[in-house]
Amino acid sequence: MAALPVHLLHGPEPSLLADAVLALVTKVVGDDDRTLVLHELSGEDYTVDELVNAAQTTPFLTPRRVVVARGLSRFTVAELGPLVSYLGDVNPTTELVLEWGSGRLPKQLTDAVKAAGGEKLTTGAPGNARGRNEWFEEQFSGAGLQLDRRAKQIMIDQLGEDVGRLSGLLATLVSAFGTAVKLSESDVEPFLGDAGGVPPWELTDAIDQGHMSVALSAAGRMLDAGARHPLQLMATLHSHYERMLRLDGAGVRDEKAAAGVLGMKGSTFPAKKAMAQGRRLGPTGVRQAIELLADADVDLRGRTGLEGRYVVEILVARLARLGR
Repeated sequence: MAALPVHLLHGPEPSLLADAVLALVTKVVGDDDRTLVLHELSGEDYTVDELVNAAQTTPFLTPRRVVVARGLSRFTVAELGPLVSYLGDVNPTTELVLEWGSGRLPKQLTDAVKAAGGEKLTTGAPGNARGRNEWFEEQFSGAGLQLDRRAKQIMIDQLGEDVGRLSGLLATLVSAFGTAVKLSESDVEPFLGDAGGVPPWELTDAIDQGHMSVALSAAGRMLDAGARHPLQLMATLHSHYERMLRLDGAGVRDEKAAAGVLGMKGSTFPAKKAMAQGRRLGPTGVRQAIELLADADVDLRGRTGLEGRYVVEILVARLARLGR
């Protein structure tokens, strides 16, 4: 008898992850009696042993069981041992849905799911511009709405990293306008709400291009809606310019070589950006940027009486001016 699938879901946005788990459970349960087929474990009380016991339980009055475990990320790697062992010899009558949550997935768990023939599903928008845009397009298409280019873009810009609000926004627009009318920016704008946070690359791209007002707006959204501490934003900027500093004088000629110097694996695009911007600034410009970062770091730690937000804004403005 072929074993039923194992599904491992994770993602940084709780609401999107919850929606994905709900949709998957609804799909796998189908028309079966939920009271007989479905067994859910959630909260802080259940243990990994209870999860394994539930997965090993023989179905009653039904040919299969669907066992859902939520919030697995609260367990340590050692505590997950019984689950990893179970995945090596799964009960063929149990379909297992594992909700990890946010944070890094343990390799032992992902390897065990893969060896069991299971699937890993990641929810939420990817961390790069192209991937985010493609993800948003999928959500727009799935909602059945007709949106013009400007309507789509203002939604992407306004939500930023707060993608958990997207499903509710799309549902509201469908309720208000239906799916037969093509919506414009003016149709969508009243429903957008407050601006969400933005990913770090929006800030660094604006600085590199010398767009001071855009960079200051991005910094403000990272500090406010993104709830980042000024020192976290400083760490982003330090990492950005440190790459340029490490490539300065390294003699690299292409992005692959640059990625090797920086120790990057996977996409070489960040290395390409660092190499290009480092060349634009030149050794003198990179040195000036590092000096500005060092001064701001000391100011954030109490050298001046300025609030952290103002120190960051001054730094961002100076770096953007340097980027011109």
